[in-house]
Amino acid sequence: MERDPMRDLRNRNLRNIAFITIVVILGLILLQSWFGRGNGSTEISFTRFREIVERGGVSQVRIRDDVAYATVRPLIEAEFQLVVENRSDETLTLVSLSHDRYGEFDGYETILLPVVLAPYETFAKNVRYPVYGESGYRDPGIMTAVLLAADGTRITATDNTVDLGGYASQILVSKTEQDKAMVESGSEVEARLPEDVALYHTLLSENVGDVEYEPPSSGGFLMTLLISLLPIVLLIGVWIYIMRRTQTGGGALSFGQSKAKLVQPASTEITFADVAGIDEVKEEVEEIVDYLKDQKRFVRLGAEVPKGVLLIGAPGTGKTLLAKAIAGEAEVPFFSISGSDFVEMFVGVGAARVRDMFEKAKGSAPCIIFIDEIDAVGRMRGAGLGGGHDEREQTLNQLLAEMDGFQPNKGIIILAATNRPDVLDPALLRPGRFDRRITVPFPTASERMAILNVHLRTRVISEDVDPEVIARQTPGYVGADLRNLCNEAALLAARKDKASIEMVDFEEARDRLSLGLRRKNVVPTQKERRLKAYHESGHAITAHVLLSEDQKVHRISILPRSGGSGGVTEFLQPLQERWHPTQEELGNQLVFALGGRAAEEVALGEFAYGSQSDLRTATQLATEMVIEMGMNEELGPISLGRERRNVFLGEELVRSSEHSEDMKRAADKEIQSLLARSYTRAKEILCKYRDELEDLANAVLEKEELAGPELDGLLTQLIPLPAPG
Repeated sequence: MERDPMRDLRNRNLRNIAFITIVVILGLILLQSWFGRGNGSTEISFTRFREIVERGGVSQVRIRDDVAYATVRPLIEAEFQLVVENRSDETLTLVSLSHDRYGEFDGYETILLPVVLAPYETFAKNVRYPVYGESGYRDPGIMTAVLLAADGTRITATDNTVDLGGYASQILVSKTEQDKAMVESGSEVEARLPEDVALYHTLLSENVGDVEYEPPSSGGFLMTLLISLLPIVLLIGVWIYIMRRTQTGGGALSFGQSKAKLVQPASTEITFADVAGIDEVKEEVEEIVDYLKDQKRFVRLGAEVPKGVLLIGAPGTGKTLLAKAIAGEAEVPFFSISGSDFVEMFVGVGAARVRDMFEKAKGSAPCIIFIDEIDAVGRMRGAGLGGGHDEREQTLNQLLAEMDGFQPNKGIIILAATNRPDVLDPALLRPGRFDRRITVPFPTASERMAILNVHLRTRVISEDVDPEVIARQTPGYVGADLRNLCNEAALLAARKDKASIEMVDFEEARDRLSLGLRRKNVVPTQKERRLKAYHESGHAITAHVLLSEDQKVHRISILPRSGGSGGVTEFLQPLQERWHPTQEELGNQLVFALGGRAAEEVALGEFAYGSQSDLRTATQLATEMVIEMGMNEELGPISLGRERRNVFLGEELVRSSEHSEDMKRAADKEIQSLLARSYTRAKEILCKYRDELEDLANAVLEKEELAGPELDGLLTQLIPLPAPG
């Protein structure tokens, strides 16, 4: 898919704009933080600023724009000696020592209070306390001591001697020579002052000797406001610009923009030459490309190209591959989108995307729109047990209106793919929207061989690789399965360091995909091996006797696999597959399916666990023969089957009984009778070739796997002429 250079340029420009915006915003934030602070000063609260001023810690203050820039004195630690002397004749108890500025000393220095002082006893204590000062000692202020007498009388002594009630006390305060600076940093702090000047004018005039009032700076408020709001305004503007450039669909943010991708023919390497095995379907879609290339050839006859083409088929049959081939062959714009791209959790977004997709397509008409997995958006409206889905239904309504509404969309061809056509809304399937419905079938053996030839063109294969044999060995495989088979074979050959891919690699890859990995650590007992050998030999002999010459038994294996298979018998499908088998041919398939269980009974007289898949296959085939095909003796030509309906689409909420109980019992008896006759016939064949069964089982036990010409020669030697049972 080719990239749009203009879109890449727009995205690159948007990324550059976003990066530049982030850098500018970060720069403005740093600029704001730089100008918002005062020359590296530390910002503190006004409460803390007032405390420092009251304690005499500020030597100079500059006030500008209601902000105080203060020079703080160094914080030093002064040591005091507190002396308390009891000069009374009674015992006193010292309960408190405090300072008029710094509070109680108990808590800063450990003083074990209360202290009991005997008559005429002296208490002395050295106390260190931080004070602000330029250097040396600063007056410590007023000291206060509180003492209690024995009778509870409270005595307060301040400074030296105080006589209260006949009691006396003395506080002696003396400074020592041990003063040292504690803090030499924090030379300047700033604090935002309150609007009321009276709250700080007296405080500064009484405690600070140098107070300077500077005139207010011009434009300070506007500059601060601009620096604060500019990052936000710039971010909002860039966001609006990016949203307008990226949003074109009209939904929330960019959700309404269509996710359809424009595919250029030069960007895809797939053409119609790479599509094999579905020639009829390829012809139908090639017609659309031919119309777009040469419209006159169709218009002169009055023909119109289909407005919509719906590709229906099982997963892996090649629907998307056809769309890629159309994109590679068409010489018009090709838009590709998945049905799930329309559905979002927001109601209305899907419809907006549909509108946007068709608007783009109209600008590029003529063009093709490919919607893969359209059942994700085109599911039937208002049906099922869970009711409808508003978002999906609105999206579908918009899609219906755009495909064939009031305004025609000329030159736009809708190509869609689904593997669930039963769930699509009838309004979507009507002519005028999807004029043509093309079913992509399972490939036949010859078509599988053609698909293999396409995938083997780019691989190095050995001379023994036969695409016809591989195609006949892989019934039910679709194109995706065959591509995976070729890739697995190439991986196995590369793992063994081979020069080319051999036939054994394809057979091993097929077994890995169908039956699972070979379990080398699982070693069956001799009884289990013998039982499995008889079982698979019974399948081989009944198939060799009953099936036609072009359905040869190709391989017998009793090697255990991780898929649960203890053994397998395979035969080659005819290159020309039969689409309408007769009753006799279906009966022979029943005998072949029951041949393994019959061999166990004939050879060993007991049954093993491994017959359950054979019984399930035989029972299903017998039921279809009796119930749906009318191949019975008692009921006659009647079909008792019913079309399977989907309960969750509201098509069948109550399962009604259409047939009587007698009819059901008769049908059950017919199924049992048909299975019993087939089982008896299988035992008769094996009893007739009892010795050959023994020889074949011994050969399988010896080699564990027989295949190809070796097995065909052994069966021809044991039973030269196939005889009817």
